[in-house]
Amino acid sequence: MSADEAVLIVGDDSSQPSLTDLLAAAGLVTEVVSEPDDALRWLESRVPGVIVLDSPDSDPKGFDFIREVRSRPHLTDVSMVVLKELGSEDEVDRILAAGADDCVVKPFRRSEMVARIRSQLRMREYVRRLNRRERDQQTVLELTQLLASTPDIRDALFTVVQRVAAVAQVHRCSIVLTSENGDQGYVVASSDDETMCALSIDTAKYPEIREVLSTGLPLVIQDAGQHPLLEAVRKQEPAMTFSSIALTPILRKQHRLGVIFMRSRATAAFGDHEMSLVSTVANALGIALQNATILRSMRDETRQNVSARVEAERRVRLFQRYADFFESAADGMVVIGGGGAVLLSNPRAREITGFSEGELMQQGLADLLSPEEQDRAQRLLRGFSEGIYPRGVDITIINQAGSRIVINVSFSSVLHEDEVVLFSFRDVTLERKTAVELRQTKEFLERVIDSSVDAIVFCDLDGIVLLYNRAAARIFRYAPHDVIGKINVDRLYPAGVARDVMRMIRNPELHGYGRLEDYRVDMLTSDGERVPVVLSAALVMQDGRPVGSVGIFTDIRDRLRMQASLYQAQEELAAREKQSIVAELAGAAAHELNQPLTSVIGYAELLKRGLKSDPHLQNAAEIIIKEAERMAEIVRKVGTITKYETKTYVGGAKILDLEKASERGG
Repeated sequence: MSADEAVLIVGDDSSQPSLTDLLAAAGLVTEVVSEPDDALRWLESRVPGVIVLDSPDSDPKGFDFIREVRSRPHLTDVSMVVLKELGSEDEVDRILAAGADDCVVKPFRRSEMVARIRSQLRMREYVRRLNRRERDQQTVLELTQLLASTPDIRDALFTVVQRVAAVAQVHRCSIVLTSENGDQGYVVASSDDETMCALSIDTAKYPEIREVLSTGLPLVIQDAGQHPLLEAVRKQEPAMTFSSIALTPILRKQHRLGVIFMRSRATAAFGDHEMSLVSTVANALGIALQNATILRSMRDETRQNVSARVEAERRVRLFQRYADFFESAADGMVVIGGGGAVLLSNPRAREITGFSEGELMQQGLADLLSPEEQDRAQRLLRGFSEGIYPRGVDITIINQAGSRIVINVSFSSVLHEDEVVLFSFRDVTLERKTAVELRQTKEFLERVIDSSVDAIVFCDLDGIVLLYNRAAARIFRYAPHDVIGKINVDRLYPAGVARDVMRMIRNPELHGYGRLEDYRVDMLTSDGERVPVVLSAALVMQDGRPVGSVGIFTDIRDRLRMQASLYQAQEELAAREKQSIVAELAGAAAHELNQPLTSVIGYAELLKRGLKSDPHLQNAAEIIIKEAERMAEIVRKVGTITKYETKTYVGGAKILDLEKASERGG
């Protein structure tokens, strides 16, 4: 069952047995949509055979849905069946008046429901056939009137083949008139090429045409790839373009004037109806061609065109001495006439474009070029007439698959007097794409190099600078446009240093051949100032051979300034540490002297008290006390300097307060 015979069920289909199961069991395809709004969206892109609406009577959406379906032109012939609960006849009238084709009362009998659905499908198919027959009859009438009323039948032939191709639903329909003996054929009209009017063909290569001319009967070949009549054709052309073929003879009395030749890329249904319609058109065409003068005139004109083509082919035969080269050339080669028509092509040209030799012969230069290249095609043709033959130009063409490819083309004159032009070409689509990607990668790497904080300089083996980034300009103070390609890298080094650096780069015992890492060196700015840097350099190799060298220079002036500041800070810290050590020693000495002095002063006071009777000894004791107190004062001052404190001792003497000193130290 085809897609347009499906049954669309709108509403709740959850009852048992469901309507879906019932229709499926009867061999009908169903689609279920629960809401009318969803069904309308479904119907925007699909057309069923029957719509079954199961909607409650009280729901106004059901009537709105029926009216909306009937308002859409592409759904006018779709049958609609409404399911409703048992009610009055007025309700049925309302449903039918809204646009429904049938109304079924629930609960329904299963056989009755299936029968009604099938009846609606048969009715729709009958209406479609009537409409189609009416359209086809109208087409035949219009074409017959056109052939009978047109003064010059040649103007009507393209319209005839276009209408027949549309009715028969084929990709190409042609009218082929034949010579009196049937050996030569002339394609006078083709539905896919309005300009075709006099293409000569050898009927020996078309056994199907000869078969129809010999029998006078229509011929239908559904599978051209298997039919025995076309076995010789398949050997000559293994990749056949069309799958199905149908031919109808053009007869007038006992004369067989030619055929209407229909071809389809897919398997076409050449039924009795289609063949009958084409036969009617062929009969009308035969009547229109009954005037022998008209036919003779068309044949004469065709012979003239054929003669012109034969002459062109004669000119092409002049190239036979180069035939082997032409056929085996790695580049595509095409020979075109002065008007751009393709006269000859080699296998490589057909491989690149995807067209067969016959398809290329039917095209011109402008047909091969992409739409945006059409103006260019006209300029090329005008240039050929003026002796201008471009070489090595890129042109975008459309291949047989419809894809855009870029070819690099060179044109040359072959026969100056006959305006025959040869153009050779090769497919450079991938190369051009790769070139774009490489350019983008190169630009990205240049941006990365230019944004580096370190100076990067590349030079060739002669020392000429070829790459010089912004950091290099900042360090060396040369503008890039004054350096690149103009100065030698030696100018950036002090005298002789550049040669020493290159020797170290080439010394395998340092960092390996071709490399130098973290080498401290001074460089020269444009005004002669020395700039300390750390250099990492390497040889740039290509195919195992050096082609240049690259150096990365890290400016270490800020680093050296920081190191100098750090050294000065370290010196100051060392001096302070020395002072601290001296203070510690003094404090330790004061601490060690504190206890003996305390004892001396204490014993001297005792002696003084005990020697009151001896003035001389008492005087000596006082001298001892004074000297000890003088020493204690010195110790106190040392303690003050070293942050040690003193306290009052016997007789008002001041000694070191070790407890406070230890508390503060803690």
